[in-house]
Amino acid sequence: MGAAFLSSWPWDNLGFFKYVMYGPLVGKALAGRAWEAASPDRWLCLLLALFALRALTYQLWSSYSNMLFLTRRRRIVRDGVDFEQIDKEWDWDNFLILQITMAATALYAFPSLRHLPGWNTGGLAVAAVLHVAATEPLFYAAHRAFHGARLFARYHALHHSNMVPTPFTAGFATPLEHVVLGLLMALPLAGACAAGLGSVGLTFAYVLSSDFLRAMGHCNVELFPGGLFRSLPFLRYLIYTPTYHTIHHTGKKANFCLFMPLFDRLGGTLDASSWELQTKNRAGMDEVPDFVFLAHVVDVMQSMHVPFVMRTFASTPFAVRAFLLPLWPIALLFMFMVWAWSKTFVISYYHLRGKLHQIWAVPRYGFHYFLPFAKDGINDQIELAILRADRMGVKVVSLAALNKNEALNGGGTLFVNKHPNLRVRVVHGNTLTAAVILNEIPKGTTEVFMTGATSKLGRAIALYLCRKKIRVMMMTLSTERFQKIQKEAAAEDQQYLVQVTKFQSAEQCKTWIVGKWLSPREQRWAPPGTHFHQFVVPPILGFRRDCTYGKLAAMRLPKDARGLGSCEFSLERGVVHACHAGGVVHFLEGYAHHEVGAIDVDRIDVVWEAALKHGIRPV
Repeated sequence: MGAAFLSSWPWDNLGFFKYVMYGPLVGKALAGRAWEAASPDRWLCLLLALFALRALTYQLWSSYSNMLFLTRRRRIVRDGVDFEQIDKEWDWDNFLILQITMAATALYAFPSLRHLPGWNTGGLAVAAVLHVAATEPLFYAAHRAFHGARLFARYHALHHSNMVPTPFTAGFATPLEHVVLGLLMALPLAGACAAGLGSVGLTFAYVLSSDFLRAMGHCNVELFPGGLFRSLPFLRYLIYTPTYHTIHHTGKKANFCLFMPLFDRLGGTLDASSWELQTKNRAGMDEVPDFVFLAHVVDVMQSMHVPFVMRTFASTPFAVRAFLLPLWPIALLFMFMVWAWSKTFVISYYHLRGKLHQIWAVPRYGFHYFLPFAKDGINDQIELAILRADRMGVKVVSLAALNKNEALNGGGTLFVNKHPNLRVRVVHGNTLTAAVILNEIPKGTTEVFMTGATSKLGRAIALYLCRKKIRVMMMTLSTERFQKIQKEAAAEDQQYLVQVTKFQSAEQCKTWIVGKWLSPREQRWAPPGTHFHQFVVPPILGFRRDCTYGKLAAMRLPKDARGLGSCEFSLERGVVHACHAGGVVHFLEGYAHHEVGAIDVDRIDVVWEAALKHGIRPV
């Protein structure tokens, strides 16, 4: 049996190119200089502006619902939105293309609609009456019909296929449903125009308020004060709440109204628990995470790679995109704001084996960590986050990248020494990071060249490799630091650690381990066929076409991780930095020790095997 009539979008296969559907309207608006007051095509400019504002309305609601630092206590469905749901709702705005086509057709069919006055108060009263008397009851009847077995299976099941409502879920439906909704929403406007009381202002107000309420109802965050409906009980039947509509999404048997629960009351489909649950959700509940990954912002561009800015963008590996450039000044202003006023905040979460894992962000950017006067402030932020986690009952806090910088806080030792009675375990995760890099080195390798060789990671890698009788050329100008590391090796292994001071020494070595930035000139010393393993932040740029470049050490989370919907910087979906994964292993294994300071080389293989045991796999 073929697909049902109007059950799929005709431009489904066009991807981004679906936006060429706006082309004829945009082209005519440009040709007719529609932005000029005297232009006969000014209606086109207004129409395009209206639909741009409609898209912005849903985007702003999506941003708000993903601001976990504001909304996490009042979330209705506690599960996270995963990549599968994000992909399904990727083209949530298809209905805007459909409805702008419907609107343009009406304006061409009835030319008088192109010359409406700016405002007419009488039209507001007509539209309000028609909304209550026609749009609401007809939508209720249509919605119940779509829940009939035949129509639900062919059409409405798509809208209900995602269990976590989001503002974009409001647009996630079939063309037939949006045709019906579009016609019903047009009734009040058509009635006002037929009475000679239509206006541009009414059109904007009615359409945008409808979009506002639809996005609000799907936002999965309870907004209305519980006391409002106790003080004014009649409001229960005049306006729905996010909790009210979420009950419909999860149960599918009650609360069918558009915006006014009155019609559920009249139709006998009002869920009696709606207001009790609304009060409970509004009061909120704090979920205590078992594991926290304490991240930081990389730069101004990367600061926009979070769900509360653009969910779809955050669900893909970070890359600089052209559409980000106009937003850069806003992101720069935001940087100064969080630098001045913000504390560590929650940016995302997921569940693993029934336990809540959260990602918190220290409100500092990469360059801040290299400003001498910013050091104390950064450590204060990290310390406050650790103490907060300790009070909450968090089991493990894992420090990301620069948050555990040796020069900043000794790889976390500063906090552990200052607060010896911490119940939360502080983890830098570098043991697993070292394990990932070491396991990337091909078997049979006899020699490696390493920059950043005397760093915390460099030391551990060098000591591990020399135990395997692999010659390590350690690039460092500090003989003292080299000899200190060399003396840690067993007497029979010390010969495999060699200090070098020039890149020319590695001209014949095809395995480079990069822990310090390499310029294009320095990379030229590597022979063709070299592979650059990396633990430098940020990673080096790949200038050599005859060489290969590894990414930062990372691992793939287990398949049973739920609600994972954002990518960690430039890593692919489901993959996290090794220091993040190292903290997860620390939690899953129930280790009682802090993992701070120098890396225990004896534990590298132990942690690696533990990661594999728990389904955490190399990329």
